[in-house]
Amino acid sequence: MLKTGKTLAALAAGLLALSACGGNGSSSSAKELRLWHYEAPDSAMGVAWSQAIKEFEQTHPGVKVKFEEKDFEQIQKTAPMVLNSKDAPDILEYNKGNATTGLLAKQGLLTDMSAEVVGRGWDKQLSPNVAETAKYDAKGVMGGDKWYGVPNYAEYLQVFYNKKLFDKYHVKVPTTFEELTAAMDTFVKNGVTPLANGGAEYPAQQYLYQLALSRADRPWVDRFERYTGKVDFHDPAWTYAATTFADWVRKGYIAKNTVSTKAEAAGTAFMSGKNPMFFSGSWWYGRFEKEIKNFDWDTFLWPGTRMTLGSSGNLWVVPKGSSNKKLAYDFIAITMKKDIQNLLANNGGVPVDADPAGVTDPKNKKLIENYRTLVNNDGLGFYPDWPAPGYYDVLVAGTQKLMNGTSSPAQVLDSFAKPYDENLSSVGH
Repeated sequence: MLKTGKTLAALAAGLLALSACGGNGSSSSAKELRLWHYEAPDSAMGVAWSQAIKEFEQTHPGVKVKFEEKDFEQIQKTAPMVLNSKDAPDILEYNKGNATTGLLAKQGLLTDMSAEVVGRGWDKQLSPNVAETAKYDAKGVMGGDKWYGVPNYAEYLQVFYNKKLFDKYHVKVPTTFEELTAAMDTFVKNGVTPLANGGAEYPAQQYLYQLALSRADRPWVDRFERYTGKVDFHDPAWTYAATTFADWVRKGYIAKNTVSTKAEAAGTAFMSGKNPMFFSGSWWYGRFEKEIKNFDWDTFLWPGTRMTLGSSGNLWVVPKGSSNKKLAYDFIAITMKKDIQNLLANNGGVPVDADPAGVTDPKNKKLIENYRTLVNNDGLGFYPDWPAPGYYDVLVAGTQKLMNGTSSPAQVLDSFAKPYDENLSSVGH
């Protein structure tokens, strides 16, 4: 009898062990959920997702989240290789766009989450132009029919400005583009470089793209980002952007010696009070709130334009090889809950589905109001590096040449066109 009891106990233990393995990727009895993201711990997303991990572990007894913080550039460059290996996590944050999520979806490395998105009602929480970045077609083109990711926050670019320096030089917050250039002229005359910049990473190309967006409309964006029509890189919008950006460097609005500066250095230059303005993403907001101690600051939308860089935030994606897909979906569900959405908002993030009544800080309310203004105007212009694999590096190289003066605006626009057109051929457009 004793022997039989031991045998039954052993058999039961064996069955439990087998069920914990969850070979079909949907078992909720697995002991570990491997999660990667690249948000700083004190950022709005970092704070909210840390709380989401706690709630996940509370609602999934016996399951631990094994979180690994990664670097944005690291994931950008290695994701296709890593997700095709046994080292892939169960869920990760990944950049949206044709060149990133779209490419991985096309390569069969991501899970089609359409049934989960509709079944759990996430599609109802996302506005159409935010949802567009999460859906891809068979060619990996954004705005398709299948959900390969879910964003739980949004983002957009705005001008962060130093109130102390604005007051010192009697500069008013600009409401038109002409007032913006007049403000920059005032700073230059007083020996102050108006705009913080990073030529070696995304800030420079985002200045250039914003200048293009100021002369663009939704069909222009769709042609460039979604291949809905032919793109002319020497049209009025692109030509204006390249020539104006080069002119701004010559005028001293942007320091030429920031050509090799990275985004982090651009942000810290603004935080130190060196530059009165920094045009960049809402992802800096929470950090600026916590770290800027020596001056008051605020924000304004880029004046004189309907369209600004912005979109959903990065996506939660589930690798095709994830062994714990159901747990991954459960974690996403927690990040979409009202309490996590409001936590995002109150730490300087832009949630996709916040309750305004739950947002307490006046600055944070303004952050969300400006976002809603853009959404209501169909003004989210996406990002310039999305259309083609490797295009981020193409744009960095091109804006650096404009800053150094080693290529003309027309030559730089040619350098943008060539890889773009080559990618169109490869995707069958």
